[in-house]
Amino acid sequence: MSELSHVDAEGRARMVDVSAKVDTARTAVAAGELVTTPEVVALVRADDMPKADVLSTARIAGIAGAKKTSELIPLCHQLALSSVEVTFGFTENSITIEATAKTKGPTGVEMEALTAVAVAGLTLHDMVKAVDPAATINGVRLLTKDGGKRGHWERDSVAAQAFDPRSAVVLVASTGGAAGTREDTTGPHIAEWLTGQGFSVRGPLVYADADISAGLADALTGGPALVISTGGTGASPTDATPEATLAVCNRELPGIAEAIRQRGAAKFPHASLSRGVAGLSGRSVIVNLPGSPGGVRDGLAVLEPILEHLLAQVRGGGQHD
Repeated sequence: MSELSHVDAEGRARMVDVSAKVDTARTAVAAGELVTTPEVVALVRADDMPKADVLSTARIAGIAGAKKTSELIPLCHQLALSSVEVTFGFTENSITIEATAKTKGPTGVEMEALTAVAVAGLTLHDMVKAVDPAATINGVRLLTKDGGKRGHWERDSVAAQAFDPRSAVVLVASTGGAAGTREDTTGPHIAEWLTGQGFSVRGPLVYADADISAGLADALTGGPALVISTGGTGASPTDATPEATLAVCNRELPGIAEAIRQRGAAKFPHASLSRGVAGLSGRSVIVNLPGSPGGVRDGLAVLEPILEHLLAQVRGGGQHD
């Protein structure tokens, strides 16, 4: 199970620290609908409600709601919104709502877009309740988001995605890499190796050490067959990859982690300090590799002869030992 990003290790609510994240252009699109009667839909389309100018009022309310998201939802960050658009459509018995929010900053605008839809929907309800007090607001949901390390996400493409036994994600735990102050070479090397093994690869996804739990949640989106992480496996106070990995795994694969340590320690004694783990999160295999190029090479050398057999076992095939 993935960890909740807004809850700390003691279970207390917290605001996520985004100070190490790079400012990027971010966009989010959300949608919902007010389900009502055909009579109300006809009245609104004709702008003939007892409270006039229904859609304009709801549009302004949605924009204002987006701007006040951090006041309404306590753990949201205050954002400098560059644009909020609210549009409406009609079906026979509903008024559809879509909101697009944009900013440039270290965190996304999903909640602003969702708040715009919710507030616009509540305003529509207020405007039509004299005619249809039984109207309902349904399906408030995120449609797409863009920006940051995660790039483009789309609801329909994720929901429709079938399990791909040759899908892999590369995850890098590097505070400097996430801040853009340090170039990572381990992630691209893993991605290149996986591509050579016939995998379709997403990433490298680069997250600060403190955000590695969110990175794992991102990596596991869509249920890839394999997730290989690099970095955050040492004894430093900020190294948290093993703990985050164990939190999402339902079964461990201790032999893989031990084999990686033994191979590295045979040449470089400090490799024994790696606390990397391996395990299964559902049908996804997760393997932690050290953050050094040599540690990555050793880890991939251990994986190469066993990987196909391992993935076949996870899918329910192959010889079970």
